[in-house]
Amino acid sequence: MFSTSRKWAARAAAVALWVAVAPWLRAQDGTTAYQFLEVTPSSHVYALGGHNITLIDDDINLVEQNPALLGAEFDHQAGVNYMRYVGGTNFMGVRYGQGIGAHGSIAGGLQHYGYGSITSADASGVITGSFNASDLCFSVTYSHDVTDRLRGGITLKYIHSSYAEYSAGAIAVDLGLSYFNEEKDLSLAIVGKNLGGQVKKFNEKKDKVPWDIQLGITKGLGNTPFRLSLTVYNLHRWKLPYYVPKDANDVTSDLIKKENFGSNLLRHLVFGLDFNPSERFYLSLGYNYKTRTDMSTYKRSFLSGFSVGGGLRVKGLGFGAAFAQPHSGATTFMLNITASIGEFLK
Repeated sequence: MFSTSRKWAARAAAVALWVAVAPWLRAQDGTTAYQFLEVTPSSHVYALGGHNITLIDDDINLVEQNPALLGAEFDHQAGVNYMRYVGGTNFMGVRYGQGIGAHGSIAGGLQHYGYGSITSADASGVITGSFNASDLCFSVTYSHDVTDRLRGGITLKYIHSSYAEYSAGAIAVDLGLSYFNEEKDLSLAIVGKNLGGQVKKFNEKKDKVPWDIQLGITKGLGNTPFRLSLTVYNLHRWKLPYYVPKDANDVTSDLIKKENFGSNLLRHLVFGLDFNPSERFYLSLGYNYKTRTDMSTYKRSFLSGFSVGGGLRVKGLGFGAAFAQPHSGATTFMLNITASIGEFLK
């Protein structure tokens, strides 16, 4: 049972989160740039469908999904991640966490999104050579235990984009609240992601950051080794239409807009299932209906929208891997490694 002061602290944290998020709900909509921010660096999350803000695990890479997942349990833990993404692009990053006092924690991270060498051409289509393109995201996260079960967190990000001789920059903030009841194996969370804007433009056009509001729940299934997750995202926008070719056998034919209540609902949901026979091993399966339907205009495969992965922990080292195939021509693979440095110093 929370004390009166703790109840007021919890309410104050919830109000603070809403006050920060509400203006963005009213002020922003439409298309955005910086879409790479929606690609998680966590192999466990990627295996669960790409979005999960309630996953409780010994993995510092999870902090990217929800700053309130950072805690003293990640003290002196370092993590690295690598992803072979669509089109031969490569994403990689590092993150480190440390406790501060009895109730606080801090973490820093760097993510690099490399797109390799890209052919360049002039306005008439004449090939002029090639150029490199990449994005960087620097982040600092702070979290604080409001009560024994409630934690709040904030992540400050600076995003830098460099495409040939052009560059741009943006600043964004993630705000999160996380509730975890270990006895009931229940985790709940709300997160406001990428709340911010561009501070340096490529040209005269100002691009928007892909902000989002997400809700999530993860629940263990009784005494079984299974755990279910449901993440609801894109809460700032109900209508999420997609397009399919008029001729199913010809992807170049005219496109037809698909939109109804059922598809809009499902395109907001990500489903995940974990199998945890022990604290040192897991297998995961995820389904993201939006990913599957987004590939309707391409040559998607049966596996589109599905993702799988697994992880193993040996002493102070953790290993995780995930696999997905958004469409038949794009196979993605992610690898995570974590090291709890404190365990090696004992």
